[in-house]
Amino acid sequence: MKKIFLSLVVLAMALAAVPTLAQEKTLKVGSLGPFTGPASRVGEEFKNAINMVFEAVDYKVGDYKIEFIWIDSESDAEKSARAYEQAVVRDKIQVGYGGWHSWVSLSCMEVAAKYKIPHFFAFGAGSEINDKYNNDKEKYKYWVGKGWPTAYKLSIGYVDAFEDAIKKGLWKVSEKKAAIFGVDNDWGRNFGNSLGQQLKDAGWEVVSYDWVQLGETDFMPLINKLKNANVALVGGTMSDPPSVSAFTKQTKEAGLKSLVISDGLGWVGEWYELTGEYSDYILDMIPQWTTPKSQTFKDDFTKKYNFEPGPSTAGLCYDTASFFLKVLQATFEKYGDLTTEHLAQIAEEQVITGELSLTEGIMMKEYKYTTETFPDLVVGNDYYMFPVIQYMGGQSIMIWPPHVKTQDLIIPDYVK
Repeated sequence: MKKIFLSLVVLAMALAAVPTLAQEKTLKVGSLGPFTGPASRVGEEFKNAINMVFEAVDYKVGDYKIEFIWIDSESDAEKSARAYEQAVVRDKIQVGYGGWHSWVSLSCMEVAAKYKIPHFFAFGAGSEINDKYNNDKEKYKYWVGKGWPTAYKLSIGYVDAFEDAIKKGLWKVSEKKAAIFGVDNDWGRNFGNSLGQQLKDAGWEVVSYDWVQLGETDFMPLINKLKNANVALVGGTMSDPPSVSAFTKQTKEAGLKSLVISDGLGWVGEWYELTGEYSDYILDMIPQWTTPKSQTFKDDFTKKYNFEPGPSTAGLCYDTASFFLKVLQATFEKYGDLTTEHLAQIAEEQVITGELSLTEGIMMKEYKYTTETFPDLVVGNDYYMFPVIQYMGGQSIMIWPPHVKTQDLIIPDYVK
């Protein structure tokens, strides 16, 4: 009996050592997004798209379990920075991923730099982010790449489409006068100022710039002002679905006789449910579900979550989350672990330099940075590119650039 007892003791001691060898490690990822507040619909799409990417690998990379800590930005710079720091200090995140607003990126960049936490692929597009990085590359290298290039690099497509239509006689504009509007934040002003300058360069007179608060839904005073300005074109952007859909509807309700750019209307999948026929003739610039892989994703997302995703939100998030997963896999392959330090090294050595890119995405041919473009992705037909679209009858019709367009720009009868 004594021998049996001793044998059991030895066996128990041997088994006690096994879990330390087989025990799964955990990588805590702080995923930043507007999960509540005026842009919460975007946050919901983000969370669902991220889960779809990591469910496919059972939330595992090597012998690491990937655990997401959801950091709610609330679309507020100060609150997001506090929440991010809490995720570092209390929740012990080792790496960050994602984000939507430019002003949130600017505040959270400071936290990532303070704790030397690499944060990958936030969508904040503002040029202020580029300026901050370029002023101190060593400090801000931890904010690893933007998932959305500056507005200036993308918005030129609108002006090219207009000038082409005018040249071809499709738009017999009586006077090249335009007005700019936008949400009063980094993104809205970046987009509006970029579009305004590009229009001026093309010979347009920009008669006004108007900025509104995030979450605003009553635009009648602004639209009546634009009516009185007698402009041929009104262009701008918002940061949340309620605002952009309200502005779009009210331009028609007020009888605005201008061609309208409502950039970001299609950021959520139910844009037509929000605007109906009021969206007809409106211009936007967003990626489309043009590839078989993107269509499959759209269908799978809709079936799983019971609502249709937006290509600029869930679609792009799915791709950047896939890129992030590829970064994790590359780090584990090289170092055999997923430490904060090694993830930062992969970022500096492979992501920023363009050695590591994503060609397996569903929305773009390739997501790639270079030391010359960073923190922006490479923009171009074979890289990151948004087509200009015109909404008609609930459909998104590509009108620019020529190699993807399916129809010419349509000028409604009421536009001068």
